Amino acid sequence: MNSQQNDGNGADIIPVRLGLDSTFEFECHKDVKCFTKCCRGINIILTPYDIILLKNRLGLSSEEFLAIYTVPKIWEKTDLPAVTLKLLDDDLESCPFVKESGCIIYEDRPTTCRYYPIGAASLSHKEGADDEGFYFFVNEPHCLGFEEKKSWTVKEWRQDQGVDTHDDINAQWTDLIVRKRSFPSNIKLTDKSKELFFMVSYNIDKFKRFVFESPFLEKFAVDKETVEEIKSDEIALLKFGLAWLKDILFQDKNLDAFKG
Repeated sequence: MNSQQNDGNGADIIPVRLGLDSTFEFECHKDVKCFTKCCRGINIILTPYDIILLKNRLGLSSEEFLAIYTVPKIWEKTDLPAVTLKLLDDDLESCPFVKESGCIIYEDRPTTCRYYPIGAASLSHKEGADDEGFYFFVNEPHCLGFEEKKSWTVKEWRQDQGVDTHDDINAQWTDLIVRKRSFPSNIKLTDKSKELFFMVSYNIDKFKRFVFESPFLEKFAVDKETVEEIKSDEIALLKFGLAWLKDILFQDKNLDAFKG
């Protein structure tokens, strides 16, 4: 993840490092003059949990949501597939879910939106990790939210915005990306491996069919309790799939981690 910012004159700014206990003043609401400006001309990488929330909110299948609302990308310094939110083809490159009154899917908004105005310079959000994380302000000249007087710590902001829940559910996915970034650049995944990564990460409906409508359960030993859980719980299915991916891509025999 790129932790550098630009000051608008072409010069890179090295961001001030923030920890979980760092404090700042910020608030966003309809009376702030720049309201919704941060929802235009943006690059929002969608996480697996983002897609599950949004496709269910909109009453779409994974395939339908991906086709209508996303653009395929490649993760920086990896050959892993990513997806970003497709912006409207207008002069402002607006988010498709922003209106003058605000975000129409606010309760299910993506992780990146929840973090704003904080950026996370590390993809790793493991519980109990020694490194509490590297956070920084997303400094945009138009943002007047910093003039508001509501005080937060980074930890309080993450909890208030639900980022901690998102990061916890996405933790195994972010770990896969971090692991792949640590590989020498000449080590590439096969096309099949990348297809599996895309399916598990972004197309939970297709992955469910893959598990239950193919010989998957004949080839891989999965206990009955887990089978029943992943039939009805998409989050459990996602975590199971990410553990399976880790096993397949990095030979970590850890599918038991998500049993029960």
